[in-house]
Amino acid sequence: MAGLAPARHDEETGGRLLGIGAAAQRLGVSERALRYYQQIGLIVPASTTPGGLRRYSESDVARVERIVELKTLLGLNLDEIALVLRNEDRIAQIRLTYHDERTSEDERRQLTRECLALQEDLRATVEVKRAALDAFLADLNARISRARALLADHDH
Repeated sequence: MAGLAPARHDEETGGRLLGIGAAAQRLGVSERALRYYQQIGLIVPASTTPGGLRRYSESDVARVERIVELKTLLGLNLDEIALVLRNEDRIAQIRLTYHDERTSEDERRQLTRECLALQEDLRATVEVKRAALDAFLADLNARISRARALLADHDH
């Protein structure tokens, strides 16, 4: 099976590259999910063989782990995950530029403003999810209270 090609070392990435089957198995996701994440721009495999087989680096694996975390832990949808990843990627770029010795103090101030705006944007995304979860929990608590009241009435 083409997707189960063994991992190989790639000089460009400096590490082992996994075929799609090995990456999917390691990550606990389907090959179809990895293809879809690439199709919608969430990930870009480190390389592709001349025959068109995808190869995933450790940083690709870490990115998919982040996608899974955002999806399961926070319940973000793929559009929200794309926003988070874009913001996190830009924050990483800002960090590199900020620490570059050629960056002026004015540029650092502007980069800090941009970073703050991105972090506030991410926080707003998470706050929306938290508000939805809080409303869901409040509804569940009300239902539990009604069920307990019904049980109490039946016990008397």
